[in-house]
Amino acid sequence: MNDSTKPRPPRAFPLSLERLAPAAQRAPVPSRQEPAGGRATPVAAAARSVVAKAPAGVLLRPQRPLHEAAQDRARHATPAGIGLDSELVRQRMVQKLRALGVRDEQVLSAMQRVPRHLFVDTALANQAYEDTSLPIGLQQTISKPSVVARMLELMLGGRGPQPLPRILEIGTGCGYQAAVLALLGRQVISVERLKPLHDKSRELLRSMRIDNLRLVWGDGMLGHGPNAPYDGIVSAAGGEALPPAWLEQLAVGGRLVAPVVRGGGQVIVLVQRTETGFVRSEHEAVHFVPLKSGTT
Repeated sequence: MNDSTKPRPPRAFPLSLERLAPAAQRAPVPSRQEPAGGRATPVAAAARSVVAKAPAGVLLRPQRPLHEAAQDRARHATPAGIGLDSELVRQRMVQKLRALGVRDEQVLSAMQRVPRHLFVDTALANQAYEDTSLPIGLQQTISKPSVVARMLELMLGGRGPQPLPRILEIGTGCGYQAAVLALLGRQVISVERLKPLHDKSRELLRSMRIDNLRLVWGDGMLGHGPNAPYDGIVSAAGGEALPPAWLEQLAVGGRLVAPVVRGGGQVIVLVQRTETGFVRSEHEAVHFVPLKSGTT
């Protein structure tokens, strides 16, 4: 991570996060064949022996080359809670998000690229790509993928493929959403009030070498004035009302998305800033941790 405040284009995650390519994408493994006009290889000789011993009338299918068999296995592989570093698992999660109504291609692409299982406890890793929230310690949670996708979709507002110049996240948590945001904005500032979570997410995100993301330990209710205004603000905690600092730090034309208490629950609130004021709308019911002030 880089603490520079100069906006820079988003950077793709390093190849090391992608692990090995699926079998279908690897270089074909050459099959062993009998040389023309020469002595049969042991493999070819064994194949002729099998054919010679076959009962009359039995048609033997020729064995496929090894690389074709590998491609077939890759096509029919179904993720089942293993191989969490495989892109197939993330593709399945994105397919579920599409079925739930998420349409923003930028959001879907970013969520497919970020390995969510790295941000949860290893004991819960097999649930990382299910549509469920998971505990991350200190009475905090990582939000459901569908909620993350929906809030980011509202923040972008269908603006197209261009990344937002500057984004503010309130509540870094484990760092998952910050990593997704780094693919959606040129510069991302993420504020966390709990020092243990701030330190843990900083260590993990540093290993990913994301150079357009800056983590700040501070009071999220105050936003982060030094880098304001922001073209997008998203909060991972909900209070009775939106803090005035967030509205003040929202750029004209910017969009703020946060959970707000309504009755006995919370709803997603979208605020758009115009030249003349703010336009507010309410959306789905959600359940986030409460918004608190101060640091600890």
